[in-house]
Amino acid sequence: MPEIFQQKNHDEVLFLDDWHSMMPQLVVGFTTKKGGYSKREFTGLNLGLHVHDDADDVRRNRQKLSEVLQFSLEKWVCSEQIHDNRIEKVTKNDCGKGVLHYDTAIAGVDGLYTKEANILLALCFADCVPLYFFAPKHQLVGLAHAGWKGSVKNIAGEMVRLWIEKEKVRHADIYAAIGPSIGKCCYIVDDRVIDLVKKAAEDSAYHLYQETSKGQYALDLKELNRQLLLKAGIPKQNILVSEYCTSCAGELFFSHRRDKGKTGRMMSFIGRKEEE
Repeated sequence: MPEIFQQKNHDEVLFLDDWHSMMPQLVVGFTTKKGGYSKREFTGLNLGLHVHDDADDVRRNRQKLSEVLQFSLEKWVCSEQIHDNRIEKVTKNDCGKGVLHYDTAIAGVDGLYTKEANILLALCFADCVPLYFFAPKHQLVGLAHAGWKGSVKNIAGEMVRLWIEKEKVRHADIYAAIGPSIGKCCYIVDDRVIDLVKKAAEDSAYHLYQETSKGQYALDLKELNRQLLLKAGIPKQNILVSEYCTSCAGELFFSHRRDKGKTGRMMSFIGRKEEE
């Protein structure tokens, strides 16, 4: 399968174009670490305000991304991201939160969604799984941050549940994409994590991990989230999965695991642009 996130005219961004036929005004993708103003271990396009990089450099990086996307910073919305499964519906009243100052982000939230145009949902990543959601018939877009904690707490299923119950969307009308994140080739976890994976994935858990040594397992976080999306009722053909491993692709991505915690952050983003 060809990679779903593709570089086009800018080194800084990989775009997800598969959904454009359903909504041409959709802006959706994932950044690389190329370009930007950050230095030292953050060298390049670090977009995380919470990783002890120079805040002014991060703001310059975010401004650069806004110019590439032609989506002004005043229309972005960011959340705190605490590795949980809480999701919030946002409106234009939330625009600007967490964009220039981390302490203004929407607190205690790892997922965002909106029905409104001209809002860019934006979350930071460096190995965790970015989950993108799209329901073109309802003009809904959503984004979630799924590390192992958010994954076993089923943040993927929580987004689906909210859209079904609160937005009256049918399962068949929801599309999901799993973005660049650490692959099973590079992600080793212990029994504590695997026990939680077994509870979350139930019957499908057995093929999500492989024991590499006593009490150590290679875990496929992307496949865990795909299984949870299927379990939530999303049709198989509506789910796209990136092949990128953020740890392996060192020339493109920061990686918290590979870089031993001292690294920058990429950004996932999704929004619907319309003339105002």
